[in-house]
Amino acid sequence: MAVAGSAVGLGNFLRFPGLAAQYGSGAFMIAYFTSLLILGIPICWAEWTLGRYAGQRGFRSSPGIFYALIRHPVGKYIGALGAIIPVTIYMYYVYIEAWCLGYAWKSATGGLSNLGGDVAAYVSFWERFVGATEDGLAISPGSNGVILFLFIVFALNFVIIYRGLSRGIEAFCKWGMPALMVLALVILARVLTLGTLDPSKPDQNILNALGYMWNPGDVVHQLRNPQLWLAAAGQVFFSLSVGFGVVITYASYLSQKDDIVLSALTASSANEFCEVALGGMITVPAAFLFMGAAVGGFIGSSFSLGFKVLPMVFARMPFSEFFGTAFFFLLFLAAITSSLSMLQPGIAFLEEGLALNRKQSVALLGLITALGTLFIVYFSKDVKALDTIDFWIGTFMLFVMASVIIVVFGWVVGVDKAWEEAHRGAALRIPGFFKPIMKYVCPLYLLTIFVLWILFKVLGWDLSTGEFKPTGYVTDLIGPEYSVVARLSVGFVLVIITFFLITTAAAGRRWDKNRSDQRVRNETKAEVGQ
Repeated sequence: MAVAGSAVGLGNFLRFPGLAAQYGSGAFMIAYFTSLLILGIPICWAEWTLGRYAGQRGFRSSPGIFYALIRHPVGKYIGALGAIIPVTIYMYYVYIEAWCLGYAWKSATGGLSNLGGDVAAYVSFWERFVGATEDGLAISPGSNGVILFLFIVFALNFVIIYRGLSRGIEAFCKWGMPALMVLALVILARVLTLGTLDPSKPDQNILNALGYMWNPGDVVHQLRNPQLWLAAAGQVFFSLSVGFGVVITYASYLSQKDDIVLSALTASSANEFCEVALGGMITVPAAFLFMGAAVGGFIGSSFSLGFKVLPMVFARMPFSEFFGTAFFFLLFLAAITSSLSMLQPGIAFLEEGLALNRKQSVALLGLITALGTLFIVYFSKDVKALDTIDFWIGTFMLFVMASVIIVVFGWVVGVDKAWEEAHRGAALRIPGFFKPIMKYVCPLYLLTIFVLWILFKVLGWDLSTGEFKPTGYVTDLIGPEYSVVARLSVGFVLVIITFFLITTAAAGRRWDKNRSDQRVRNETKAEVGQ
């Protein structure tokens, strides 16, 4: 349940519906499920296996796990990514989490339903709420109070994480996940019974809305678009929390009696149910009922559909305040189960690497993440700081970490040995054809995705002309019209990386000493035995 809570988050209810609508829904679903089977689930199995394997050797943090797996000084620095990634993502994820709680409160008090039926009014409200029109606006009175909700969710995350893995995260997920699903099912039932809302537009009915999501249309033409495959694979990657350093940390607490094959598959299945059957089936059909096929061109970003369109949808539904409040509170529950899991790898590393107690590690991580969140909140104009950090941490480094995991599984530990380790205590066996997939296909698939992301997202390769037109990620940093905020954001990321690398070096010296002391003890025992 803890890992399922980590996987289920805003990507399920915001990012997935937005991408599905943007890329023609039906064709996107084909690419999505293909990527899930070839990439997502196999890497989940690999990450669970490596985490438990190293956990049996006494390590509970990503740097320590890779220190044990690779058995080379560089291993612990590679593993540091497993702490850097979730902690840095938390810094902006908790801000989006505050948007969800804020929108739930605004819906409950009528602040959203009073905006009428004009999309521009909802767009303007969102921009003021998150401070997207001016740097510093988010912490001023003109932001509609988002800073208050941020303070609440930030404090709530650290109160729960202080209670630990079993009494905090697991306890919250045991009731948070079922509550989330019940709320989603209620809203889904309401969406599926909306019928035709505008008599003058009979085509915008619920049957055509479902067809919009699942009908592949001109599937051959659409599936030729590499950008579609890139988006589908990326969504699987992010929604399953692959490469975050979260799953590998959780798995390190398991014993050889635990069935990690079934656990990984169960957590993935829970995520897919929330993503496809709930998130997609709620948002995409509902948006189609009100906007028709034009909804695909309105998406703009992953959050546009959720925060700009759906409040308008709820405003035209019976019991609008109830459904609006329920939906955004559902998003908040999904977000907090994920943000909690992002803190645990950092806590585990500080406790294991620096020998801090729970109180000290929570206090230090709280200070670090508070400074990072304040940076992102202050530079809120056009959410530039958030987007820049999300690209370099949530895209670039995430792919690096996932590639490391599958390469270590198949080539460092060895696919045969790792395969045997995965099946210890397992009642369910992984089908044999996944063995060559995990050794050869997954690394090649990840490399292909990475190259495509560089070509399309960074270098701006235009397939029709063959020209390269660098995107904002490049021009913001090196172009003549560079963005000061983008450069500051990259600089901030480098500071976070430097901090964790220095901390990892200190932890490595401690682990080396412990390993040396253990070797001396073993030699002494052997001499005494002789």
